[in-house]
Amino acid sequence: MRRLASFCVALAALLSAAGNAHAWELDRTLTRHDPGALPAIAIIIDDIGHAASAGRRAIALPGPVAMSVLPHTPHGRSLAVEAHARGKEVMLHLPLQAESSNQYLGPGAILLDTTREEFAEVMLRNLAAVPHASGVNNHMGSLLTRHPGHMAWLMEEIKRHDGLFFVDSRTTRHSVALALAEESGVPAARRDVFLDNDPDPVRVAAQFDRLTRLALRDGAAIGIGHPHPSTMSLLEDMLPRIQRSGVRLVRVRDLIDLRLHRP
Repeated sequence: MRRLASFCVALAALLSAAGNAHAWELDRTLTRHDPGALPAIAIIIDDIGHAASAGRRAIALPGPVAMSVLPHTPHGRSLAVEAHARGKEVMLHLPLQAESSNQYLGPGAILLDTTREEFAEVMLRNLAAVPHASGVNNHMGSLLTRHPGHMAWLMEEIKRHDGLFFVDSRTTRHSVALALAEESGVPAARRDVFLDNDPDPVRVAAQFDRLTRLALRDGAAIGIGHPHPSTMSLLEDMLPRIQRSGVRLVRVRDLIDLRLHRP
């Protein structure tokens, strides 16, 4: 009976691993610094926190897709906890002032007239509102990411919280955020493709194809999407078979490491 019990435990573990293998096969065979590894993509889903069902659908995506959570949203804290429990990277989706449409910034925003002291306080409150955050990327920010002073403050605050990385969502081509991150020694990268500025399914598919082609060309690429039904459907379909496109899905942190260590 003891042998039978042991066999049952082992079988259950095997079946559980098999069930998860479908999701995690995307990056298990190739080490991140292996020179023979496939080109890498990382995907961030922004704007998590307003809708519980949309957030849970994003968290259920196969593989290491990062969840970027808006602070002080109705479901942001609980979804961040759930994402972390499911092995997903959690990021703070930091609201920064844009050139227009700032009514969509939401709570926790940093503005051009935010003082240095206020900047630190807002960052502390925002990080506390998003448990398990290991990185930061900007929500909007087409105005503020152009300002070296504010971006220097941001990097100082990120460095103060040891281990955080930064991704410039690059909502303007005039952004200096990545340059300031690199000067400050903050592990950082920038977005290469927005998957769903146009949520039409045909356009989302075209943008996903563009993401993979950039990774094949450059060795690595970052895509940002949102919990739109069209984006979720595309990723649910494509991610389990991503290696057929000649690329692998990795965590954002690992993609940043890949770029930092690229020969």
